[in-house]
Amino acid sequence: MYHPEHKPVEVEAWLTRLGRPSADRDYKPGHQRMRELLQPLSIKRPKLRIRIAGTYGKGSTAFMLSHALQACGMRTGLYTSPHIQHFSERIRINGAPVSGTTLGTLMQTLMPVALKAGASYFEVATALALKCFSDSCVDVEILEAGVGARLDATTAVEADMALITPIGLDHQNWLGDRLADIAAEKAHVSDGCLWCISAPQDDEVRSILTAYNPDTQFVDQQATIETTACGQHQQKNGALAFAAIRQLAASNMIDSRRINDAKLAIEQTDIPGRLQRIQAGRATIWLDAAHNAHAIKALLPTLPALAEPLTSILIFTREERDLSDSLHLLRPFTRRLAGESSHGLDACYTSVADALKAELALCPDGNFLVLGSFTSVAAALEWIETATPHMDVP
Repeated sequence: MYHPEHKPVEVEAWLTRLGRPSADRDYKPGHQRMRELLQPLSIKRPKLRIRIAGTYGKGSTAFMLSHALQACGMRTGLYTSPHIQHFSERIRINGAPVSGTTLGTLMQTLMPVALKAGASYFEVATALALKCFSDSCVDVEILEAGVGARLDATTAVEADMALITPIGLDHQNWLGDRLADIAAEKAHVSDGCLWCISAPQDDEVRSILTAYNPDTQFVDQQATIETTACGQHQQKNGALAFAAIRQLAASNMIDSRRINDAKLAIEQTDIPGRLQRIQAGRATIWLDAAHNAHAIKALLPTLPALAEPLTSILIFTREERDLSDSLHLLRPFTRRLAGESSHGLDACYTSVADALKAELALCPDGNFLVLGSFTSVAAALEWIETATPHMDVP
């Protein structure tokens, strides 16, 4: 049971009581619970609110756009999911995660309402983000959808702009098994928005998005923005973020003289958990949350630039995920494949920590890639921080 005397450090424990902190396992479709959560919070609408939906690249696009808008002089609230190590990573103001003290104070008001409404973890997290942004008087909010868009918690509030990243098969248990069904759900991200901009989509998805919102703009297939964030796919995400900046400048929502500043900010955005580089002693460890074949394929063109070949790739997925169909794609880029399942791998380990410990012992100055989920990234970071206290985190 919730007790008001609980300290801020226990916010994550409170939220976990509402459901398992994973968007697809915690998803409760509908907006009524969000309305009940927000009713006592006196949320103020910012000058600009942007929603982002899609299957791939939502978080990366959100980070890039947030940095770009900050470069334009706007006080920016960024809401993304999931977090890697700490819940407060989900809610950032001008790039900085909100404090545990702030969250703890808000939880004393929100948790009794959440329990009464039967709200989910993600719904409460979304309400917390909106209240934090409102209290901080941000100029712009960027909200990354959890599952779909039509009945997602992030679409329970009005917005001005919608961005749609590439759409593919994911969360089929909620959105349907056909690409057309998923696209139809995600098209609702533009509900009530003045502008909707989509990344390039295949013909079927494009026709569905256009039928739902004829004013949807599509980024040119060839458009890219050079980024320090590793991966050619990130250049596509950068192009979508920059298209949003150009539309806002054309609509006098931002100063058009700051466009070059925004573009530079996009180019220089570092994105946690997306080919994040860690130096651990003499070893280099790359961390990526790629968890399906599409994400793996997006990584492949970049892998030779990390090392030719990588010493080993360590694959640890969530229990309901499986990357066995991608092992043959990864094999040419590494000397060893290791992970939690012995099928098709050169080495089997029970945890990310055990794998890193063993693989670094075999090659202390090697180049390693850990992938499979944000949970895997978090486990790797935890082990690195414990085992290599003098590591260099760029």
